[in-house]
Amino acid sequence: MKLDDIKKLHQKKYRNQFGHYLVEGEHLVLELQRAGEHQPALRQAELLVTEAYENWQSPLRTQLISSKKMAQISDTKTPQGIVAVVPITPAPPSPDAAKTDIAIYLHEIQDPGNLGTILRTLAWFGGFRCLLSPGSVDPYNPKVVRASMGAIFHVPMELDVPLDSLAGRYSSIASLDMSGEPLTSPSFKSVSCYVFGNEARGVPREALTDLNATAFTIPGSGAIESLNLASAVNLCVYERIR
Repeated sequence: MKLDDIKKLHQKKYRNQFGHYLVEGEHLVLELQRAGEHQPALRQAELLVTEAYENWQSPLRTQLISSKKMAQISDTKTPQGIVAVVPITPAPPSPDAAKTDIAIYLHEIQDPGNLGTILRTLAWFGGFRCLLSPGSVDPYNPKVVRASMGAIFHVPMELDVPLDSLAGRYSSIASLDMSGEPLTSPSFKSVSCYVFGNEARGVPREALTDLNATAFTIPGSGAIESLNLASAVNLCVYERIR
């Protein structure tokens, strides 16, 4: 890609247009290279480096650029001097996914930090697929990419998945509710798709009824009204595999 086009990748419309996103910093680039060992599509990424990283060892095609150009591309105030231009590779819907991956469906999630943290959790435990509804935060947003700490390369993601499509894909669906069954119920571990809602609005109740979703509760002291979304997902994921 041309440098002028690379600069535009901080905007979602251009990420969609060019089919690429940016990964910045040593740690994320190392994670990208590691993931590329098993994912050929990621080996098509291109590395841009300043003189500080001209001896960086990488199997990726590498281009040396000036610090001034790096500052124009970087999303941070103090660029490290190493950025990768990565092809967007969302996981296609698969008829076998329900048999191989436990699905975490996120309905209109908005906070980049929440999504990045959730991806880290799913990557840590493995065996999970992340489904994002229409209207959710772009997972290739630089804030999500940074918050994921490289997990974005390791979790299969499907984008723009309609909520009402889940019933046709999964035999059992669960959601969280204050009056649901305890999370420790044996039936919680047999669910194939877990639905989590928008940070402020949750999931439309009528939609959960249509999906015949079973409600579960994370027991708490009652001192506060709710958990942070990422914390709730983390607890559910841990309980699911425990």
